Amino acid sequence: MAKLNPYLSFRSEAKAALDFYQSVLGGELDVSTFGGTPMEGMPTPDEDKDLVMHGQLDTPGGLTIMASDTPSFMEYVAPSAGVTVALTGGPDDHDYIKGAYEKLSDGATPGQPFELAPWGDYYGQLTDRFGISWMFDVAAK
Repeated sequence: MAKLNPYLSFRSEAKAALDFYQSVLGGELDVSTFGGTPMEGMPTPDEDKDLVMHGQLDTPGGLTIMASDTPSFMEYVAPSAGVTVALTGGPDDHDYIKGAYEKLSDGATPGQPFELAPWGDYYGQLTDRFGISWMFDVAAK
């Protein structure tokens, strides 16, 4: 079965972000660095060796977030303001999603509090400490 997963781009904060997301969402984290995964015919500058070439967090609930850093020899393009990571679920997911909102709020720019919305769902928004926009929605019973 195909999956659609967010792939987050950072200048040099991917490892810190993935560690933070793991502390919030749980799961297994796998990280490869540019220094640990040399590319044939492409030497890695010393300042890029600890940067994340590819990182993947797989949570117990089946969520996957991937991320990487941008080495010095590539142009960094910050995540678009038009892209948001949405964590959504049903009534059984309320505590997990509320907890994620609360933990991601640490160091975040507030958006909308996670609370009962006029349409009946619990809804909230924030931009986390790494500049990633998040939306949270728990469908009504």
